[in-house]
Amino acid sequence: MDSTPVNWEALDALIIDFAKSENLIEDSNLSSSSSPPSSPSSSSSLSLSSSSYHSRLIIRQIRRSLETGDVDSAIDLLRTHAPFILDDHRLLFRLQKQKFIELLRRGTVEGRDSAIDCLRTALAPCALDAYPEAYEEFKHVLLAFIYDKDDQTSPVACEWSERRRFDIAGLMSTVLRAHLHAYDPLFSMTLRYLISIHKGFCFRQGISSPISDLTERLLLEERDPPATPQESLYEAPPFDEVDIQALAHAVELTRQGAIDSLRFSKGDLFQAFQNELCRMKLDVSMLDELVHEYCIYRGIVDSGLASPHGGQTLSKPMRVDQLVHSYCSSRDCSVEVDCIASKASDGDSSITNAQMDGSPEKSIDMTSAQGTDVELRFSCEPTSNNEDCSTSGSHQPENLRVQQRSRTIAYAAGERSKRKRWRGRHYDVGSTPSISSDECSKQGLSTTTLISSSYMSQEQQGLEGHFIQDINNREDKYEIVVGLKALASKGMATEVVEEVNSLDPTFFMQNPTLLFQLKQVEFLKLVSSGDYSSALRVACSHLGPLAATDPALLKPLKETLLALLQPNEDALEKGLPLQALATSLQVAIGRRLGVEEPQLMKIIRAALHTHNEWFRLQMCKDRFESPLQIDSLKQASPPIFTPNATSKSNADRSSNGSSQVTISSSTRMSEDGSSPTQVSSRDVACDENAILKVMEFLALPRADAIHLLAQYNGNAETVIQQIFA
Repeated sequence: MDSTPVNWEALDALIIDFAKSENLIEDSNLSSSSSPPSSPSSSSSLSLSSSSYHSRLIIRQIRRSLETGDVDSAIDLLRTHAPFILDDHRLLFRLQKQKFIELLRRGTVEGRDSAIDCLRTALAPCALDAYPEAYEEFKHVLLAFIYDKDDQTSPVACEWSERRRFDIAGLMSTVLRAHLHAYDPLFSMTLRYLISIHKGFCFRQGISSPISDLTERLLLEERDPPATPQESLYEAPPFDEVDIQALAHAVELTRQGAIDSLRFSKGDLFQAFQNELCRMKLDVSMLDELVHEYCIYRGIVDSGLASPHGGQTLSKPMRVDQLVHSYCSSRDCSVEVDCIASKASDGDSSITNAQMDGSPEKSIDMTSAQGTDVELRFSCEPTSNNEDCSTSGSHQPENLRVQQRSRTIAYAAGERSKRKRWRGRHYDVGSTPSISSDECSKQGLSTTTLISSSYMSQEQQGLEGHFIQDINNREDKYEIVVGLKALASKGMATEVVEEVNSLDPTFFMQNPTLLFQLKQVEFLKLVSSGDYSSALRVACSHLGPLAATDPALLKPLKETLLALLQPNEDALEKGLPLQALATSLQVAIGRRLGVEEPQLMKIIRAALHTHNEWFRLQMCKDRFESPLQIDSLKQASPPIFTPNATSKSNADRSSNGSSQVTISSSTRMSEDGSSPTQVSSRDVACDENAILKVMEFLALPRADAIHLLAQYNGNAETVIQQIFA
């Protein structure tokens, strides 16, 4: 699972969209970087996002009111924001019945009188025309007058149960979400889907999940009740069986449940799919913490950290809230960067974040990436491409290494002005509390930030060498990792190699492939600029020796040299996945420094792996892969000119095609998931309708149905007759 390729830039886009949709971040550059307000597309997009967010807040408040038994407040909110709900007597009857129970639950004379009044004026009239069973339910709930709420053996114990609150709250949320189109952000739905497939795959295959401790707490087992279709929709024509089975297997519904879901969405398959996904419950507090950790690691949001005075080192990892508090108490330190080349001093630049929703105004020094108690200065002279890029680095004096390290930190500090500030979840409509940090701790949530992971044991420090002991500041480690990623993503390979060598002279000895890829970038940059002699010098000094020690690099070396035949083509932009290289470098150097990758990356990587394996077993393409952008997450750029990259890309393209005819064989599919190039005499073309017929009649998984059809020449009737014979 660790080797599963992931397009982290696509995930970044999903995460940013999620954070913006949920108002989790404050972006001071949003107005300048986005389209002008006068742009119709921009204004409509922003208004749609704002409208959806506001609707979700209202739904959360209605849910909270019902869960606490405050039915009157929920009805008032519905009357103001969604009056159509009260026009549906089926839903209104359930609300009034719950209100009647809550009035009796008070146990006072006034409450009993109010309950009787509720019966006469609201509940009884609704019971007459809500639905056929409503009047019987009305008579049954009257027993609550004579049976105590604490009597667990009474015939109305289920009516007294507080579980009814959560059921009706979930039902209202499901209905409101569909009618208001207030669906959760795309990333939230994608994560639900991937985790549900991951858990199902591991269960059916009998294997243990490496991320079970995260997925079990993140995706809860219970779901909100489904929204029942109106009676008028029961006369709708039958839906395509392909759609019914696709929905049923995607979100684990019965066939009748899938039909009801399609009826409620009036036959819209993807809307029904969205409705069912949003019924799955996520631990929102845990999700926010995982997203926050990921955003810090990727440099999307500012870490909000600063080192304490005196170069103090933490003895144990700290949580996100502790680290932020540490920053708030010591943010007056800064780094002054003195550029000798320009003879100008870069003054402290700060950004004052606008006050939002009552949040206190804070001023954050965006260039405060301080080291220890020593003021760091360095010369920012341009680096020549012809400089020696030796991986030894052992001859470098200590002050030069400190200068180079501080150069990376300062570069990352300059990038901080582009980062967004984490705002956190605020409920602007009413007060809808989420799970607190203390409660998360009680549940065993041990999500640690990337900086908190930067403190290794004494044994690890001894193994890593003295270079890590020089970096005794958590902010330094974080900024170094992000700074190197930023340098690599801009194609500054020479600078990256120098910085890494100054940090750890042995790093590239243990990661020769990364060095080869960085030197490929340097080579292609020189070719693009027309400096062929310097490019050949890089090839002779680095690419050749590296390929000689690793035969797997010989083919990439030949393909890299082909760039000399196309001097007019920008090989750097067309042939190099710089973002993928930057991420690989970030993970590798981060682990070297003790900065572990965020747990969300582990979840996505493992979930995509099981998604591939599951649909390989199903022998079909996931119909919901594209709408959820799972296909984008899988479109990871192959390493630069790596062996078999072209053949693997072709295999992926051939396996991504969908067809209504499935080629089935009694032999197992190839490991790369590509379609077989030769079809033996035992292979049978199975019609999709035949597969669905066997699945429906025999209640079999898709793969088993295909194997059965393969044994009987694809004839569904023969299969069914043989089974029931």
